[in-house]
Amino acid sequence: MHSSDRDRFILAAVVFTVLFSQLLLYPGIRTLVETLGAEPGASPFAETALSASMWFLVAEFVGYVAFVGLWGIASDATGRRTPFIVSGALAGAVGYAALAAVPAVGSLPFEGVLALRVLQGSMTIGAFSLTMTMLMDLEGGHGRNMGAAGIAIGLGAALGAPVGGQLTTVDPLAPLAVAAVLLVVVGALVTVVPDRAPRRRRTVRAVLEGVRRRPTLTIPYAFGFVDRMTAGFFALVGTLYFQVTFGLDAAETGLLLACFFAPFALLQYPLGVLSDRIGRVIPVVLGSMLYGAGILAVGAAPTVALAALAMIGVGVLGALVAPATMALVTDLADEAERGVAMGGFNLAGSLGFLGGFLVGGTVADGYGYGLAFLVVGGLEIVIALVAVPAFVHLSPGVSGIGLEEREESDV
Repeated sequence: MHSSDRDRFILAAVVFTVLFSQLLLYPGIRTLVETLGAEPGASPFAETALSASMWFLVAEFVGYVAFVGLWGIASDATGRRTPFIVSGALAGAVGYAALAAVPAVGSLPFEGVLALRVLQGSMTIGAFSLTMTMLMDLEGGHGRNMGAAGIAIGLGAALGAPVGGQLTTVDPLAPLAVAAVLLVVVGALVTVVPDRAPRRRRTVRAVLEGVRRRPTLTIPYAFGFVDRMTAGFFALVGTLYFQVTFGLDAAETGLLLACFFAPFALLQYPLGVLSDRIGRVIPVVLGSMLYGAGILAVGAAPTVALAALAMIGVGVLGALVAPATMALVTDLADEAERGVAMGGFNLAGSLGFLGGFLVGGTVADGYGYGLAFLVVGGLEIVIALVAVPAFVHLSPGVSGIGLEEREESDV
């Protein structure tokens, strides 16, 4: 196996492990927050089971939003990736372990649990975002590299959800304990891959100025925001919707979520390679519009079987959109500013997750699940339509020529 292929596989395995550990918590989120002290009415953040679950998920992404840019800046400024990934993974492991120890140590207000969750998220995002940046540093085609990241993200989510559901039936705290162990593995695994970050030290100001000179990055950021919003929506509102509407338990909910994540994972690599050939416009713009329509179909499905079929369709469309969007970040970013560029993408994505939790949770709690599906699916379609003029002006990928191929033909 070529060294780049080997390193691509290992880095994808690291991304998989981080996402797998994160998704372990989701199917049993209601039981987990109750075990951690979120009795209804015990805290302003736990007035209902839905609000307690929402704030527990939101807290992690608050840490993501606050720190993801700082990790990227530090990496680009020093010309190193590996030490930051290792430290982020190990500190994230400590955060998961501290949460698992809460019931054994003694009474801790739910606000304290949320504070631990913020700290855990602020460390975990460093390992996640900078590992994706290491994939950006590899040769072999941006769509191929981001397809590897995408398949790792999708598989981590696809397998993490059902495994987490099974672990919850054994012990509500088991997903936290397993996540802590897995992040230690992440810290060890990433050290076997050469650090290919451009080895030149730069000031923080120089790094930030370089990114500011590339406003076109806002295009993949906008799509990353809305795509992650839908993921956050399904993680919280979709989970509770399936349980309330169809009477599913945590394990069954995990399997239904896997109907989305399995095709989403397995198709990302080939569809990422496809975007290298045909450009980014068709996969991202057309895919996003169809993806939004698929979300509406899930909310309208009257039976579990039809909901599962709709989730499979949404997963296929998501696999078309995600790697092309991430590859566009690599296309547009200077190699010395990839850490910050990918940090910005993950910042937009984290804000999207927060939006999915907060908007989806608030609308579902106040107006019902039907309107929540309509709002989130509609936003995906609207952003795709609004972005069409800027996207087509940026990249004439509708001609069937990918960005990287056009750059080579211009030489």
